[in-house]
Amino acid sequence: MHDSIGIPACFSFGERASNDPGSVIRSGQSVFMSVYQTKIVGQCRLITVTWCKNLLLHGLSICVQGPEGNEQYQCKVEMKPWYFWRKQGSKHFEVEGRAVDVVWDLKSAKFNGETEPQSDYYVAVVCEEEVVLLIGDLKKDAFRKTGCRPALIEPTLVSKKEHVFGKKMFSTRIQFHEKGKLHTISIEFINVNNTNPSLSDSFDPELEMRIDGQPAIKIKHLHWKFRGNESILISRTRLEVYWDVHDWLFGSGPRYGLFIFRPISSWSESPSSSLPSTSPTPPPTSSLTSTTGMSIREVISTSGEVEHAAGSSKFCLFLYAWKIE
Repeated sequence: MHDSIGIPACFSFGERASNDPGSVIRSGQSVFMSVYQTKIVGQCRLITVTWCKNLLLHGLSICVQGPEGNEQYQCKVEMKPWYFWRKQGSKHFEVEGRAVDVVWDLKSAKFNGETEPQSDYYVAVVCEEEVVLLIGDLKKDAFRKTGCRPALIEPTLVSKKEHVFGKKMFSTRIQFHEKGKLHTISIEFINVNNTNPSLSDSFDPELEMRIDGQPAIKIKHLHWKFRGNESILISRTRLEVYWDVHDWLFGSGPRYGLFIFRPISSWSESPSSSLPSTSPTPPPTSSLTSTTGMSIREVISTSGEVEHAAGSSKFCLFLYAWKIE
């Protein structure tokens, strides 16, 4: 697999962030990252909001992209259960000499077992008397607390990255459009007994994907089709689904499968035509190139870009499914 996953370690005093894939397994850490594009300090930049959780603590990190795209400005908030932490507060850092404040209120936040809060909270990023990024549902409270106006340029959600763990079953929930329905995606790895005596391997693994409980994609003979893509319809939106589970089958050590969900455009079909796949002649599932002409590597490399054409977006959900034996 060729994606740089950049896993941040959950924070503790004196501990530096780690990009080691093994660290996420050793810590039992779940990670949820949302990447937004907005204008801050005179430039359009990416702001990454990372929530992470393990047995010891919850962590929140705000990271602002530097001028060349590689330098990062970062602010961290730790939420440790064994001592009082500020569930409401602010932190200050600088981006190219300009003051940036992160203001949060998590005192009533409801996580509902998830890594990212689900309701009753806000996190605001403030620069030059503008709220350049605001997440959470307590927006009025955030503007009242900061005393700042909304930014003239509204932030755009570019991508979400989530790390999930399991032996055979992996699931997540995602909203592909701001006012759209919250969808549940489940992926199941199935070991099927091989009935072909000419094959030495006694198992013929399959992959089954369901969206909102309905069958969406089923991949048989996974040993030969460990990379590929298919196109399906979800709530009138065409969704391109990419997968790469090579490391599940042939890797060693910490192993993850990568799944990418990329909405293409809004269609006028009725909701009843949502599932299953609507591609009349789907590409070979062993291919890395989609019906849109993009490879899985191109989707990864362009996930920091946004198209503003009507009905077109480069938003992607990256799901890293860590298989634990």
